[in-house]
Amino acid sequence: MSLSLFLLFSLGSHRYALPASEVASVLPLTPCKSLPGAPAWVAGLLPRGDAHVPVIDLSMLALGQPAHARVSTRLVLVHYHAHGAPSASAPALLGLILEQATDTLRCDPDDFLASAVRNDQAPYLGPVMAYQGSLLQRVDVAALLDESVRALLYPQEPA
Repeated sequence: MSLSLFLLFSLGSHRYALPASEVASVLPLTPCKSLPGAPAWVAGLLPRGDAHVPVIDLSMLALGQPAHARVSTRLVLVHYHAHGAPSASAPALLGLILEQATDTLRCDPDDFLASAVRNDQAPYLGPVMAYQGSLLQRVDVAALLDESVRALLYPQEPA
């Protein structure tokens, strides 16, 4: 049995898991530069060194309501590899605003089982596992952005 670490967080009253291997850093909630014209769930840009990291509010994306600004709300930077991107390409950073992102869980990734429901509107919601009398659902970082939002947040440099 191989155990992996997951960062737990909440969307509404439900718990979700993000593979810790995809997490670059966990920061306190930080204001972002808004991007007028972007989807409402795109929180903006976060200055990071010489670059700017796009940030999305996962609660706004999934539930249509912004994350509550609480002490336990974090800005989590993840390594973003788009589905279909060449495996040799370097991942980009993507910021996620996550509520109650203060706990971790070490478990066997095989404990997550395919959901009986297919939701094409939320392809980033992955398999589920029983956890503390409820279900815990894994989030697929690579499936968070569709092509149009990916093009907005990560425009290709001209050749």
